[in-house]
Amino acid sequence: MTIQNRAFEADTSKILDIVIHSLYSNREIFLRELISNASDALDKRRYLASTDQSLQAEQELQIHIKSDKKAKTLTLSDNGIGMDSDDMVSSLGTIARSGTQNFIKQLEASKENDDSKLSLIGQFGVGFYAAFMVAETVDVISRKAGSDKAFKWHSDGATGYSLDSAERSEAGTDIILHLKKDAKEFLEEQRISYMIKKYSDHLSAPIYWQNAEESTMLNSAAAIWTRPKSEITQEQYNSFYQQASAAYDSPYLTLHNVTEGVTNFTSLLFVPSTRPADLFNPERKSRLQLYINRVFITDECEDLVPNWLRFVRGVVDTPDLDLNVSREMLQQVPAINKIKKSIIRRVLSELKKQAGKNQEAYENFWLEFGLVVKEGLYEDADFREKILELCRFYSCRKGGYISLAEYVSDMKEQQEQIYYLSSETIEQAEVSPHIEGFKARDIDVIVLSDPIDEFWLPLVPEFEGKKFKSASRGALDLDKFEQEDTEKKKADPSEFDMLIARIKTNLGEQIADVRLSSTLTESPACLVADENGMDIQMERLMKAHNKDFQGAPRILELNPDHDLVSALNKMADAKSGSKENGLVDDASHLLFDQAQILEGRMPSDLTAFSKRMTRVMASSIMDDAQTK
Repeated sequence: MTIQNRAFEADTSKILDIVIHSLYSNREIFLRELISNASDALDKRRYLASTDQSLQAEQELQIHIKSDKKAKTLTLSDNGIGMDSDDMVSSLGTIARSGTQNFIKQLEASKENDDSKLSLIGQFGVGFYAAFMVAETVDVISRKAGSDKAFKWHSDGATGYSLDSAERSEAGTDIILHLKKDAKEFLEEQRISYMIKKYSDHLSAPIYWQNAEESTMLNSAAAIWTRPKSEITQEQYNSFYQQASAAYDSPYLTLHNVTEGVTNFTSLLFVPSTRPADLFNPERKSRLQLYINRVFITDECEDLVPNWLRFVRGVVDTPDLDLNVSREMLQQVPAINKIKKSIIRRVLSELKKQAGKNQEAYENFWLEFGLVVKEGLYEDADFREKILELCRFYSCRKGGYISLAEYVSDMKEQQEQIYYLSSETIEQAEVSPHIEGFKARDIDVIVLSDPIDEFWLPLVPEFEGKKFKSASRGALDLDKFEQEDTEKKKADPSEFDMLIARIKTNLGEQIADVRLSSTLTESPACLVADENGMDIQMERLMKAHNKDFQGAPRILELNPDHDLVSALNKMADAKSGSKENGLVDDASHLLFDQAQILEGRMPSDLTAFSKRMTRVMASSIMDDAQTK
């Protein structure tokens, strides 16, 4: 044929400029796109040859890549279905008109589409033009299967394109990229090999690097997730997990599923046994790898799993996801949300199953990832109930981790609330004066020591009809749990009026109130928040975000049965001298400072604290010396 020069169709050149310069953020994507197109061509030929023997290839369907450093060209060749001149005009001369898309429509029209035999990737008609990000000009030489004529398409990606006759010994396509000066890196085998491993390692078609003497296979041509589970050993799963996740541990869970229905996808997911280093990265991105028909798309698809499952690793492969023209950003389409919800349900279901099978192993998982899972209680109302079933909390009575269901089943006969204590650490909670009364009555208190606990708790007011109640907030009445035969006499609050008044006067605005405690058994005093106030943990969080945050004054509770409080009460109630009055005043401040220390806070005035402590110690020692 006579060489034909043609302009791109209307507005195509303008769109092409956008595609080349703005569509992709990473230039190496060009190879992924061209490999995907070649894979489509192979799949088309394989499918059509199943009903037309004349289209059978003489050799294995494959893709070859070679470079010519002297000519500065990179060539990709396949022996797929190929193109004639009309195909080149319709597929290469027009943006957003894809040969693959037309091919699918033809198959649907004839009702001959069989998904088990056909796997097509490039449906948007722009992937080929990514080649111009690295190439000054591109030549496409192709011969259609079943034809003896070959054609050459040539373009600089700007002014238009030309068509001419060409020679090719067999059906298939050669794409020759005349690389730009700043794209010489793509002439190196090592660079191409890395890109193939990253984007196209799991394509079924073999991809070879062609040297003068030999060919080297660059991809594994095997996607483990496409194989039946019965053919895969746990060692093979572990190996893939470590390779795909850059991890060294063995996974705690392996979930391999094929989902068919409105949305079709295959997932091979892993729950690690060891916490990844980036688990608490502020960006909190998931690392699931998204494939479309075994072509890698991205490992930064935040919509595939929620942030609170960001530790899940693995792959999701689907033919049903809609991508925008760049393939780098997923559209907000229903398929994404359906896949996400399916993954969440599957992971939660398997975790619940494992928790029932092996509690020790599940507890190890929880210690590694529980803090992140609990983020879901705050962020995901749809799955809050199921997440709560998986949560484990430290039990002060048992000295280990339990579920809320276990807590409720072991509740005292008259107990109507789930008691908890917010604390910075479990160790701090176990010695907290707030749980002394609970321990004495054999009532369990669970510890909430993670910062996220302060945020999800207001959203989860109860579990199995039992409301949550803080052990360090509001007035607590535990007397109903006393044994009937107990001879303990309850203190008369009026007997401590003088002491309470003196302490209120001494501490002033540092406290909200002073009252007698019904929970203290060993400590003389503690601080509690008002019923509607903040627990100490929330105050710490608020102060961490705002150094000027002071928090509301707390209530000082006194243990009426403690010897120190009884002695101070007698001093305050009697006609004491200046010395005794001074001791009561100093003790008022020291009780308050001591209560703060037990909560992990330092006294606001360390100098005054030291002086009061010295005076009280000196008085005690001198009195003891005089007695002797």
